[in-house]
Amino acid sequence: MSESSLLGAASPSPGGLAGVAARLAAALAAERERWVLWLPVAVGLGIAAYFTLPVEPPWWPAVGVLVVIAVALVAAPSRSALRLLTVGVAAVACGFVAAQVRTLVVEAPVLEKRIGPLTVEGRIVEVETLGRGRRILLDDLDIAGLVAEDRPRRARIRVADEPSLAPGNRIRIRAVLAPPPAPALPGAFDFQRQSYFRGLGAVGFAMGRPQVVAADAEGSVGLALAALRQRIGGRIAAGLEGASGAMARALMTGERGAIPEDVLAAMRDSGLAHLLAISGLHIGLVAGILFVGLRAALALVPPVALRYPIKKWAAAAALPGAAAYALISGATVPTQRAFLMLGLVLLAVLLDRRGLSIRTVAWAALAILLVQPESLLGASFQLSFAAVVALIAVYEKIAERRHRDDRRPHGWPWRILLYVGGVALSSLIAGAATTPFALYHFNRLAAFGVAANLAAVPLTALWIMPWAVVAFALMPFGLEALALAPMGWGVEGIIIVAREVAAWPGAVTLLPAMPTAGLLAVAIGGLWLALWRGRWRYWGVVGVVVGLASGAWVSPPDVLVDGSGRLMAVRDADGALAVSSRRLSRFDAEIWLRRGGQEETPDLWPAAGVAGDGTLACDALGCIYRAAGHVIALVRDEGALAEDCRLADVVVASVPVRRPCPSAAVVIDRFDLWRNGAHALWVATDGIRVESVNAVRGDRPWVARPRTQSRRRPGNEQGRP
Repeated sequence: MSESSLLGAASPSPGGLAGVAARLAAALAAERERWVLWLPVAVGLGIAAYFTLPVEPPWWPAVGVLVVIAVALVAAPSRSALRLLTVGVAAVACGFVAAQVRTLVVEAPVLEKRIGPLTVEGRIVEVETLGRGRRILLDDLDIAGLVAEDRPRRARIRVADEPSLAPGNRIRIRAVLAPPPAPALPGAFDFQRQSYFRGLGAVGFAMGRPQVVAADAEGSVGLALAALRQRIGGRIAAGLEGASGAMARALMTGERGAIPEDVLAAMRDSGLAHLLAISGLHIGLVAGILFVGLRAALALVPPVALRYPIKKWAAAAALPGAAAYALISGATVPTQRAFLMLGLVLLAVLLDRRGLSIRTVAWAALAILLVQPESLLGASFQLSFAAVVALIAVYEKIAERRHRDDRRPHGWPWRILLYVGGVALSSLIAGAATTPFALYHFNRLAAFGVAANLAAVPLTALWIMPWAVVAFALMPFGLEALALAPMGWGVEGIIIVAREVAAWPGAVTLLPAMPTAGLLAVAIGGLWLALWRGRWRYWGVVGVVVGLASGAWVSPPDVLVDGSGRLMAVRDADGALAVSSRRLSRFDAEIWLRRGGQEETPDLWPAAGVAGDGTLACDALGCIYRAAGHVIALVRDEGALAEDCRLADVVVASVPVRRPCPSAAVVIDRFDLWRNGAHALWVATDGIRVESVNAVRGDRPWVARPRTQSRRRPGNEQGRP
């Protein structure tokens, strides 16, 4: 039976279910060489299953499952459906165990609550230059008032601009510290989870100038790399000033903190933000420049070119060069993926094998997932692999057709047209593949990304990155300014393109957040399209369409309150969200509006009186919100509790509620916010649904929950509120 007949498998057939099963088995057998591509997918499913659990599981069930699977693999006949199924289950179990082991390995203390000002002493691990001031990462901490078992492994502190600070310095500073912040609302980005896996247990800001205790503390390779990165960044800043210098620093060292906010916004809105993330484009260009440059130089020496494998020599030299660039730029997840793939490609050149293929991507994904399982949940991993999988899948198909019909014209005009068309097609493919993930994480849709990339990508590839490589080569001689100047011209061109495209009407659209189930449907559907070759792969379109459509069935919350109770928001009759303050908790307010697909907040929240649409009435003690036949009291002062407890169906108070509210079905007071974080309420005629940040996240190691008591260093009461 032909594989193409599978498209009709959903319709009735003489064989019934048995016939459908036979078609599926035949199609699966026909793509046996593609089975291995689903191995990282199965591992990813196991990782996702671990992170979705509401409580931390014991270790023994997963290990027991692996033992049973090992026995089943030995007992199952080779090349049987049972063996294939067992391998798949084993991969899922491996992903689950890898995530669980990683969680145990990185476990470290996290601050319970805000403390300080107090004295903090530690060793500088990283120094990040910001638009105003710097942000330093400290380890080997000694915090006044905390015993050793309560001290975080690392702390990140914002300080004034101190150019003398460098990785390896041991400093003493007065600072205010707090736990990494929880999500701004249920389902939002979880910075606490990210911080847990980075060993970051406290964040804060300095109250004075740091004092260097030891200029060169005992370090490691990581500290040496951080110090080298800072020195390179300083040389770039000295050679290029302003926004172009900050952009050049981002492209060469991966540090983006100094880029002006308006330039970052223009890069995002024009669809060029990917140029600032060191990924396959940058690693590939650096390796390609080194490979082509060295090979061309060796080709100019005929005795060498004719007698020795100069192609392999060039590949052998490009690999450490790309590795050095990856390490200097910070080795983020996209960088790791790009370098792993590039390493396999260059290794294939050395072994006279084919390098770039979808299998290369699969092995790179598998390596990252097993070593850093938490990366699966991050935007960097998802965007990076979505783009590269889609690009390779499409170009594999194009390569097959070109192989069958190689009658194409040659010459420079055709090559230029082919390059421009390739950039446009690549931008379109990568943009389409990453859009669902960008919507899920950032709620932004850049409409003119293809147009911007048509101008910016060739400029980056043909001008900016070659000069960056030359600047790296000239730095040991102090001559990097000769290359940084022309590089800066190209960077200025990128900024001009970004600002121009971002200013076009309709350049960016904010959309409400997609549900996690919708993103999963898009991911599975997209992988089904990309990893199979037969016509049955087109069934993946169903998953993509269902996932994209899922946002239409998501109802945004009607009432929001942050974890401190200082900031609240309600939804008006037109569906717009209005916040209680434009000054307090501005970061949380921006996230609330963005996840609702809203750019600005309407002027709805009155200091006193009744809002224009009648849904909200306020006085000095609080507000009353009416929606769907329900009354919700938003209390700011204890004096309002006596009356509001009699009138409201729900009481949300930024103060403790110490008296019973018999008329209120739900009471959320200051202690509830303190324990469970931000709350969201959905108001409907048939009832009110309440979710809190910590209830959604569950009881997991990275969920910071306040304790009633904490251990203190004997005889030291400094710095506790």
